[in-house]
Amino acid sequence: MSQMLDVITYGEAMAMFVATAPGPLAQATQFTKRIAGADLNVAIGLSRLGFRVGYVSRVGQDSFGEYVLETLARERIDASCVAVDPQFPTGFQLKSRADDGSDPRVEYFRKGSAASHLSRADYVADYVLGARHLHLTGVAPAISASSCELAFHLAREMRAAGGSISFDPNLRPTLWPSAAEMARTLNALAALSDWVLPGLAEGQQLTGYDSPADIARFYLDQSARGVAIKLGAAGAYYRTADGAEGIANGMRVERVVDTVGAGDGFAVGVVSALLEGQSPELAVARGNRIGALAIQVIGDSEGLPTRAELDVLERPARMMREPEPISSV
Repeated sequence: MSQMLDVITYGEAMAMFVATAPGPLAQATQFTKRIAGADLNVAIGLSRLGFRVGYVSRVGQDSFGEYVLETLARERIDASCVAVDPQFPTGFQLKSRADDGSDPRVEYFRKGSAASHLSRADYVADYVLGARHLHLTGVAPAISASSCELAFHLAREMRAAGGSISFDPNLRPTLWPSAAEMARTLNALAALSDWVLPGLAEGQQLTGYDSPADIARFYLDQSARGVAIKLGAAGAYYRTADGAEGIANGMRVERVVDTVGAGDGFAVGVVSALLEGQSPELAVARGNRIGALAIQVIGDSEGLPTRAELDVLERPARMMREPEPISSV
């Protein structure tokens, strides 16, 4: 299948147990099992939009691993390069339920997981380079030194082969030995990418700059072709190497149910539109649209639309003008 893939992602898929009632996680007594993983969320979203997606990972030889593989099969994501590890377990996480729009509490149980043993040995050139695009996040490089080495190898190989790369920093500070090491490593990975997709606070932490324009300039100076910075309810700022710049307004949401997964939805929108040859303006607008869908349901990927659902949402937008370019921010 490798010669037919559009996108490759890599990282750690985890079982996730979400509390069924709002309140402190310590007081939760009942949970619903779901799937989690920033890179996997993007893979699911792109697959639902009709892209042929492959996933590189490791899972344990356990029930959680079976659950991950069943999810990949159900979402039509190719799992040819997902190894089943008989020695190390599949990670999982616990997540509180927050119905008031606040960020839920998430506790991870991933130390020593199968995915943390990802390494360059998991790289299959024909599989990866048969795709035209690689999507990376900053999560998988943080889980172990060997997984970080694989991230850089994937990026360098895809770049050398002429494929495109998107990178969402998706910061997990507790997984890094220091903030300085996190910034140094993830900025180096961003330097190998075509499109960098940080949130505003992430960009500020990684670059030391405050304004979206300065953050974007930092990554463009490292050879990125474009930068899209998530601004929360205000939308997203974009800037490209060829001078395009603007703000795509945020989407009005009546009720925020679960904020986790919004950034992954944004990445699905931006990457899918760029792969279709759409303008950066429309790509960022789609990112806002799908990110808004993601926060209106419980679960990290449950709100990601199918192609038919997205077409219904975008039909009115096609009758309106594109996000208005601006000269400076």
